[in-house]
Amino acid sequence: MTIDTLRHVPLFESLDDEAARKLCQLLQSIDCKAKTSLFRAGDEGDAMYLIERGKVRISVRATDGRDMTLTELGRGDFFGEMALLDGQRRSADAIVAEDARLAVLSREHFLSFVRSSPDVALELLTALANRLRHTDELLRRSATRNVNVEEAAQLTFADRASDIIAEFGGSWKFIIAAVLFFNVWVMINTWLLAKGGFDPYPYLLLSTAINMLAVLQAPIILMSQNRQSHKDRLRSEIDYQVNLKNELALNEILQRLKALERDYLNSALEKQRE
Repeated sequence: MTIDTLRHVPLFESLDDEAARKLCQLLQSIDCKAKTSLFRAGDEGDAMYLIERGKVRISVRATDGRDMTLTELGRGDFFGEMALLDGQRRSADAIVAEDARLAVLSREHFLSFVRSSPDVALELLTALANRLRHTDELLRRSATRNVNVEEAAQLTFADRASDIIAEFGGSWKFIIAAVLFFNVWVMINTWLLAKGGFDPYPYLLLSTAINMLAVLQAPIILMSQNRQSHKDRLRSEIDYQVNLKNELALNEILQRLKALERDYLNSALEKQRE
């Protein structure tokens, strides 16, 4: 990787020429074909990756075996730095989405370079903070939002009108109003206008009006039902995401508890030996 190429990475764009040249010497470039797995969740974090070209997909695997994409990174992006900082194992999968050229920075070189370059440490903290904000925004919009409120915010005037018409058309109010209207219509044209009503028996005008009402009402009701089906699918997807989020959080907590338990047992054994 050249210094000019390194400048396209926001994390290192503020480096002076000497620091950038030193970092380029520490990087090792590799070419990866599409669908190549760089690492899996649970693998040891031994390197950080910079994308020179191509795309890399970051995802997690759900319990049903389906991959859930968290983000897709492109030229100038970097990933894998979290495991290098905290020493923990990988928290997600990284798979090459399209042919890519990556620059790899090992953990040893990464830590030594960050210690010697305070500007890089500051930029790294800023980048991590931005990613946390992005994750919070993603969770707010996907897993914790109110489906009814969001659906209502996206409704157009036509959608609201169709919902009102569909709700009224499927109620007792509509049935009672229709029965009263039909009876009044028949009474007017049979008794009050016996000598020649505007719609004499067999009430063809009334029949035409009823048919037109049925023709218009049917698609309006279908529109409302389709939107309700979409809302049900959205609610099911959000329920799945919430369950997945909770499961991942619980797994993370269990892993940390196991690490604490292991450290405690090692410490107790050392005390016993003393």
